[in-house]
Amino acid sequence: MPLSAARNTKERLGDIEEYPVKAATTCYQGGMAVLNAGYAAPGTAATGLVAIGRFEETADNSAGAAGAIKARVKRGKFLFANSAAGDAIAQADVGAACYIVDDQTVAKTDGAGSRSRAGHIVAVETAGVWVQIGLGL
Repeated sequence: MPLSAARNTKERLGDIEEYPVKAATTCYQGGMAVLNAGYAAPGTAATGLVAIGRFEETADNSAGAAGAIKARVKRGKFLFANSAAGDAIAQADVGAACYIVDDQTVAKTDGAGSRSRAGHIVAVETAGVWVQIGLGL
């Protein structure tokens, strides 16, 4: 039903969001953050994950139930480690999607369907791969 009067539509500003953390999980500051069944968790080589950004601080829910604590996650462009051998990302891959190996590493391929998408490759340098990552990007 359309509006028939003015509405105060709330807004969230900024690039940092808080997400409930998966049970029995520790999320380390600087690691790649994903949603795993709706809960924040470190990136891993698995399917069905949604890359949401970088953990802004360590969130230790190792002894907690799902959602017992929240983790602060920032979306943006971050430098992650490059994979190796045939999965290493090269300059020619800039602009393409890359895939999650773990919470600090990205790869060129989805590992024959075994990895979730991390984001888009922005730049490649000897220190690693710049990846644009996060909801809404």
